[in-house]
Amino acid sequence: MTTTDCSLPVPFREVTDRNGRGYRVGESDVDLMGRTRAWMVVLPWVAMTSAGAAACAFAAAGGAHVWSDEHVFRLLGVWMCLQAAVALPAGRLRVNGRLTARTALLIGACAPLTGWLFLAALPGTRVGSFGFAVCGGLGAGLVQVTCVSLVGTWCPERKGGRTGLVSGGFAVGSAPFLFLFAASVDLARHQAVCVAVGVGLCLVVASAGRLLQDPPKNWWPDHVDPLRRPVDPTIRRALERNPPAAKQRTSQEAARTPVLWLMWLCLLGTAGVNVFGVVVQVSFAEDLGFPRGTVGTAVAFMALVNGIGLGAVGRLSDRYGRRNTLVLACVVLGTAQFGVLVAGERGSGPFLLFWFLVCGLGGAAVFPLCAAMTADFFGENDNASHYGLVHSSTLVSGPVGVGLGAAVAGGAWSCHGALVLAGSAGLACAVPALFLKSPGRMRVRRIVPNPQPLGEEMA
Repeated sequence: MTTTDCSLPVPFREVTDRNGRGYRVGESDVDLMGRTRAWMVVLPWVAMTSAGAAACAFAAAGGAHVWSDEHVFRLLGVWMCLQAAVALPAGRLRVNGRLTARTALLIGACAPLTGWLFLAALPGTRVGSFGFAVCGGLGAGLVQVTCVSLVGTWCPERKGGRTGLVSGGFAVGSAPFLFLFAASVDLARHQAVCVAVGVGLCLVVASAGRLLQDPPKNWWPDHVDPLRRPVDPTIRRALERNPPAAKQRTSQEAARTPVLWLMWLCLLGTAGVNVFGVVVQVSFAEDLGFPRGTVGTAVAFMALVNGIGLGAVGRLSDRYGRRNTLVLACVVLGTAQFGVLVAGERGSGPFLLFWFLVCGLGGAAVFPLCAAMTADFFGENDNASHYGLVHSSTLVSGPVGVGLGAAVAGGAWSCHGALVLAGSAGLACAVPALFLKSPGRMRVRRIVPNPQPLGEEMA
């Protein structure tokens, strides 16, 4: 990654493809920023590993054994609600130019810090935990919608792998805290640790945000001709499997297409199954006699593997198509629930851990795939708004999944029936994914020659 002077303007031109979509070509990433666009992948990844990941891990780890399970589930539901609720308005502010990426990450850095200060000032109280959940959820949602959508605008020709890498940073950042809480470290009695963690995460996110920058509208990499078949086989295959959007659509235009709501429905189901499955799987493992510390370590390991694996899932979608990969992720997510059930009934610890990993990877893969597909279908200009609209489905699925999982953990529902339901719902989510196609794209009709030309008939 290099930095150079970009004070002099670089000439560019606007070109239009056969679908009527415009591209701004002629300017490289170094011309626009003074550094390569690799920075716009690394810095969002750093921010994602820091902002909100600790809050998610803290809630998932059972509050470090300070709060009751019922209170932790409520805490996690509040956190997920606010994370999803902030995505849509933040996305629209980003598209309208009223909220830059730097400002969004600065606010997203200060919000979790406030939450950690709540936790330090009021340890072990409901007010402290509620303030922690509110601030952590708002900050995580703001950073997530900014970082994930920004990567798609800077990497329009191969966004799958990079979007998956940045999205996976959220899970990678949560792993250290999950290992910490699995060791029964009681942060409620260590206010200094809470303050230090909050300040550290705030500084990392704010520092990463200072260097973020949005590309111009319709920008396209100068080394890829949007009107011709790319020479690079990797880029050519990615664009053939995931062609650019037929036009740059606004959020209102995107909302009038059925494909957006099919994607919303798919994310609604998979996100609910993912959250519901995690809560049920932890309860299921504990019912089988596995120590809570062992279960916490397994969840931490699962988060780490999933965070690293999402980059590979994104590259897989570049190679074989976003829709095909999404269908596969839904099938894997549903099948893994049945795998957990079979492994638990057989009492096989390694087999159970394997299906934990598969389940987490399948559920987590849906988020970056949907994020990349919104840019593929509706364009990169309003990507933050489109992604915020699709991501708003978790406003429903998150609390519902947590609530149903809490009912299972509380003994009101059997783990067997819950896992069967989750597996069936995951498989059902593959159905709407099959109908996801880019709207408005001009189809090229294949011309079949007449086997009996007119001259031969006359002869």
